[in-house]
Amino acid sequence: MKDCPTPTISAACRAVLETADPYAKLMRARMVARDWRLGRLTPVFDVKMPDRPGRPAKPELLPPNRMPRRRGGAERARIALLHALAHIEFVAIDLAFDMAGRFGSEFPRGFVDDWLAVGADEAMHFAILDRRLKQLGSHYGALPAHDGLWEAAAGTAHDALARLAILPMVLEARGLDITPATIDRFVSQGDSASAAILSRIYKDEIRHVSAGTRWFKARCMDSGLDPARHWQALVKLHFRGVLKPPFNDSARAASGLTQDFYKIIA
Repeated sequence: MKDCPTPTISAACRAVLETADPYAKLMRARMVARDWRLGRLTPVFDVKMPDRPGRPAKPELLPPNRMPRRRGGAERARIALLHALAHIEFVAIDLAFDMAGRFGSEFPRGFVDDWLAVGADEAMHFAILDRRLKQLGSHYGALPAHDGLWEAAAGTAHDALARLAILPMVLEARGLDITPATIDRFVSQGDSASAAILSRIYKDEIRHVSAGTRWFKARCMDSGLDPARHWQALVKLHFRGVLKPPFNDSARAASGLTQDFYKIIA
């Protein structure tokens, strides 16, 4: 009997992206991260990543400008915010595995190590946010969401440095700026359980931004590029929004994203 060939890492990453059911996706993400860590996947990039990942029928995906305002009482507003965060984490699973599968051949093995670990974190974040939604009488998919995060990824599918510049170093770094105030809001409303979840996520996100910043700087230095200046050029080219203060300078600095990157173009 012939031995079955060892699956490749790109095929495994594509399988995560193509899985539409949220709970099947998070389980597959954890399995792929574990199999890579245990040496069960070959570091071969022979399968292209899909243009769009699998998505469940719910939540309904709307353009950002058509998203309903968060109205109602304090609990409804908290549920709406937690649902939005759960959707971000759900999409972030795909972003991490797409990063590994799409660009892993351009970097040392540690790049894939980092992004599969990030993907496993995002799967855990989604799971605990969805569990909290259920404790509050809701669930993921109960409210509409928007697809802006994946659209930002699609616009940088051709360039690893552009992807690193926009996803972890702009969009995820923005989470470092706003999450502490969000935690305080939950605490002030007596929702310590949700605040604890966000505190856990916040600590992990510092590591995620750090991974993006570290690999961005390394590639720039290898290519003879000034990291801060090249990041600024990529942000101007690929980011549709505006970098707005206030910035969480201490958390950004802890991730390696120092003020010389962002203050000049904020």
